[in-house]
Amino acid sequence: MGRHSIPSIRHRFIEAGGVRVFYRESVPTGAPADFPTILLLHGFPSSSHQYRRLIDALGSDYRLIAPDYPGFGHSDAPTSTNEGGSFVYSFDKLADVMEAFVDALALKRFVLYAFDFGAPVGFRLASRKPERIAGLIVQNGNAYLEGLSDIARDFIALKSEDEGAEEQVRQLLTLEMTRAQYVGGTKDPDLVAPDGWTMDQHFLDRPDRRQPQIDLAFDYKSNLARYGEWQEWLRRERPPTLITWGRNDPFFTEKGARAFLTDLPEAEFHLFDTGHFALEENLPEIAPLIADFVDRIWAKA
Repeated sequence: MGRHSIPSIRHRFIEAGGVRVFYRESVPTGAPADFPTILLLHGFPSSSHQYRRLIDALGSDYRLIAPDYPGFGHSDAPTSTNEGGSFVYSFDKLADVMEAFVDALALKRFVLYAFDFGAPVGFRLASRKPERIAGLIVQNGNAYLEGLSDIARDFIALKSEDEGAEEQVRQLLTLEMTRAQYVGGTKDPDLVAPDGWTMDQHFLDRPDRRQPQIDLAFDYKSNLARYGEWQEWLRRERPPTLITWGRNDPFFTEKGARAFLTDLPEAEFHLFDTGHFALEENLPEIAPLIADFVDRIWAKA
């Protein structure tokens, strides 16, 4: 029987930006302090749980760190200002907390994995302190207007004061829609475990989690206003970049993936015949690409 390297995964909390943040971290055996580090930023409506299989696949050779944002997963969900609390649920604020998280772990340099919500959060981190970014992995995370589908554009255009707008957002928080984000566009839905959408819905259904999601939905348009800034960062810094994209994503289209090549013509580009959560169906193909990419660019860094 062959030997298999299985990583140890630690599940911890740390105070960051005034929030108790939960995170998962692989601990490679005998790893030195400068072991290749990948910061995994999750999407909507997920949490660090979405990276569980990737961490198992690569965690023996790399330090993978996956936090939950405030209001997501096992992290605290401070009361929103729109419910009488003091926490503003905006993408700027999520980035503030994630920046504090990076500082708390003393991460000096890392490869940034930007997916869905992780793109606007991660690009904020990168543009603030570009010296920390050893490389960039983009998976269905948009930074270009041409990558937004008509469905995405209509949703982003909603304003909190519009009649019926909040109800449209609440419809996105249902089990039917959560499941659809996982299996929609997949070639073989049997490869997508139900654990992901079940876990996500568990947290979405908690009373303290609804308002944060509504706040962030109405704030998403703030990301579009920053696209030009992030594109300039990409052109100026030219980070080594790996693009792995589910081409059947109903929100972030193939055009959004190809748009990165305008500013990063040397980026490694891979399309997969799957949907939004590409790792769910295509982990066996994507994980080796990530390992090869990180091995090459970390040595140079």
